[in-house]
Amino acid sequence: MAQASEDLIDVLKKTALHIDKSPNYQWGHMGACNCGFLAQEVTKLTKAEIHRRALERHGDWTEHLNDYCPINGLPFDDVISELINFGFDSDDLKHLEKLSDPKILRTFPLSERNLHHNAKQDVVKYLKAWVAILEDELVSAVTFELPEFVPLTVA
Repeated sequence: MAQASEDLIDVLKKTALHIDKSPNYQWGHMGACNCGFLAQEVTKLTKAEIHRRALERHGDWTEHLNDYCPINGLPFDDVISELINFGFDSDDLKHLEKLSDPKILRTFPLSERNLHHNAKQDVVKYLKAWVAILEDELVSAVTFELPEFVPLTVA
């Protein structure tokens, strides 16, 4: 899973809000699906541009991620590179597209773990849970790094 940072948390929150408010969520559209909305936030490309780049090769996000090569110069691989350079890894993106990261799913009660990868309310729920995990990790990292208290001595 991506290493917790304020930038990652912020972009995931913005993605969740964008999906929740958008009438344009469409899981079968490479620029308006789970990863497509995240790519819009990170790259600032439109959903149409992301989709156009994706259609230069066959496949969905998972297939593109499996075939990803950062040096081949393909436009969609440049989109993936931006996401990876931002701090996500290919597994994060594959899991986001299918709502399948076990660490995130374990945060839900058993009865709520059967998320539908193409239902925007489930995507928003998944993103919010991911944010909560990253926020906890960030707080833990900051708390862990605090120096030990040393009492002052009075001379």
